[in-house]
Amino acid sequence: MVNDEHRNDPADTPSERPPHNGGDGPAAGRSSTTGTLVRDVALYSVARLALVVVLALLILYVPRAFGVEIPLLIAALFAVLIALPLSLVLFASLRRRVNESIAAVDERRRAAREDLENRLRGEGGR
Repeated sequence: MVNDEHRNDPADTPSERPPHNGGDGPAAGRSSTTGTLVRDVALYSVARLALVVVLALLILYVPRAFGVEIPLLIAALFAVLIALPLSLVLFASLRRRVNESIAAVDERRRAAREDLENRLRGEGGR
């Protein structure tokens, strides 16, 4: 059954809708938003890995100044355990950027899916 309320909506005429193909449509913004998400996730991941490496080096070499040897595996495990909560505090702004980028990409995908579903149902005004 077709919903006639949307069929006569003036905002849903083909001239009022953004183009689906081309530089000004939703696909153009998607690549920059997805690129921003990839960049933010990569930056956050590298920052967290760098924190683990720095902590592991500190755990390895600071006790050596006092004559204590700590195995690399133990230092790495402690570095990971310490870095988990520490990265939440130190990299809060990066984490927020990643969350905002994920929300933007999800919103674009949801809107594109709704538009596609509407067009498939014949509610696109064509």
